[in-house]
Amino acid sequence: MRDFFRYVLASFVGLLLFSTLSVGALVVFILMIALGSRDTEPLVEKDSILVFDLSLDITDSNPGSNPADLFNDALSGSSTPTPISLRTVLDTLEEAANDDRIVGIFIQGTTSAEGRGSGFATLREVREGLQQFQDSGKPIYAYETGWRERDYYITSLADSVILNPTGSIELNGFSAETLFFGDAFEQYGIDVQIIRAGQYKSAVEPFTRNSNSPENREQSQQLLNDLWSEFLTTTASDRSLEVSDLQAIADSQAILLPEAALEAGLVDQVAYADEVIGELRELTDETEYSPNAPSFRNIGLSAYAQAMGTISPNRPRSENQIAVVYADGTIVSGEGGVGLVGGDRLARQLRDLRQDEAVKAVVLRVNSPGGGASPSEIIAREVMLTQAEKPVIVSMGSIAASGGYMIAAHGDRIFASPNTITGSIGVFGLVLNVQELANENGLTWDVVKTGPFADSNTIARPLTEQELSIGQRVVDQIYARFTNIVAEGRPLSSTDVAAVAQGRVWSGIDAQQVGLVDEIGGLEDAIAAAAEQAELGDDWQLNEYPQPRTFEEQLFESLFGSQLRSLFRPTAQADPLTQEFHHLRGQLQQLEALDDPRGVYLLLPFFPQIN
Repeated sequence: MRDFFRYVLASFVGLLLFSTLSVGALVVFILMIALGSRDTEPLVEKDSILVFDLSLDITDSNPGSNPADLFNDALSGSSTPTPISLRTVLDTLEEAANDDRIVGIFIQGTTSAEGRGSGFATLREVREGLQQFQDSGKPIYAYETGWRERDYYITSLADSVILNPTGSIELNGFSAETLFFGDAFEQYGIDVQIIRAGQYKSAVEPFTRNSNSPENREQSQQLLNDLWSEFLTTTASDRSLEVSDLQAIADSQAILLPEAALEAGLVDQVAYADEVIGELRELTDETEYSPNAPSFRNIGLSAYAQAMGTISPNRPRSENQIAVVYADGTIVSGEGGVGLVGGDRLARQLRDLRQDEAVKAVVLRVNSPGGGASPSEIIAREVMLTQAEKPVIVSMGSIAASGGYMIAAHGDRIFASPNTITGSIGVFGLVLNVQELANENGLTWDVVKTGPFADSNTIARPLTEQELSIGQRVVDQIYARFTNIVAEGRPLSSTDVAAVAQGRVWSGIDAQQVGLVDEIGGLEDAIAAAAEQAELGDDWQLNEYPQPRTFEEQLFESLFGSQLRSLFRPTAQADPLTQEFHHLRGQLQQLEALDDPRGVYLLLPFFPQIN
């Protein structure tokens, strides 16, 4: 019997070792394939064209590399597009303008409407980088089968705008569509009680209504009008057209086929891909046009950035640091995560930078619709303390509203793009109960408690009038603190703040007019202002936070953390129905960010996605 247990134990240990070694060998094998599949440092050839694919995912902060994508690519043989930061894009364009090996830019592809990275404020900063490249005397070509307004906002500046004969241009105006759950909740017996401060604070409306309130319709219409006006003004100037000409096209044609787009002056040529390649080959001084030529001498923007090691071109190392801190995503309690700004994490980061004597100024880049009231105020407090010791300049991205505006209010100067969505100074809370739904299905509750409010957080019944009154008092107090933070941080009186608050959303250009924003400009303008205010001259170095995790850290998390389940996710383009489902899921996932300990939120309404 003793030998039997010895053999069983030996077999178990052997199996365990075999399994461990097999998994380890598999990991090493896949890693070697993945690393081997990555190109070595790209080579920039003489007379190359820089290719800018509009589908590139441009993020505010440095996204780093994802080990899961390495494994994916190794197994599938494909290449997952790597996100790229806005500053890397801008610095790369600046480097290319001064690089004699780059003879032009070719813009292709289409943008994605999902996420903050493709918001119009981000695209405006990309446009400015392209225009600076253009000012160097090098040409820009743009070619695709079809463009929407978001794409045309970029491509309209090209020296040669070319449309495929089978393509079209969508020019029909902007819309903001909101999904409402009110009737569905009522149908299924789910009750929603809300408490809010600010007549325009419409973030709760999707849970309680089946359409926009008059106040929300008013602010949404004004916001869309501002964004549309900026689009028309910019693109009309690019194409030497009148704004009225573009408005007439949007009102009468909406979608233009190639010949109509050419006649209207929206494009310069209608051509097939092989013809465009022929033109570009002439620019790169290759052989003359041939329909069999597969391509032209080129390098992708991401590859060029890697080759140049683009961080901050032409800037020497310095002991004086300007810290760019990214608040990119919904504000939540704790450490946050991908697409989430952790209140504790960002507050700790600001505190560390405040205590670091080498950091002479801070640029806070905000691209956030807000979130929980508690983490927003925690961050706002650290911004105020930091601003008391060193310059804090705020740069607003596509969205810097509600809690995103609260954390910006104490900046010495606030920069925004004309098409930044900002303001929304208001507060709301909501409480769900499923009593009717549960009772209809035979579920009931019985409670024993020591006080009348002991079960106020229950979903088993609606709140009483007294409980609602208590909740309203909390919301009103937080709203008062919110407006006080704005009044303390901005050159506005309490009366002025009250007039522009009420949860109302403003475009960047309107926010400047009412005093919520100081200047119109992008991230680079904010960095220059920080250097100026800190009196650094040209003697400074830029560091970005949060700093990307090392490859080893991400690899460990991918293998042993929550990302493991998505390691082998499909990489193929989703069909239209699946894309719409993902969009709906994205809207519903906003509920996951509702984690404020008091259940009170400074969050933008559900309409930032502009189509």
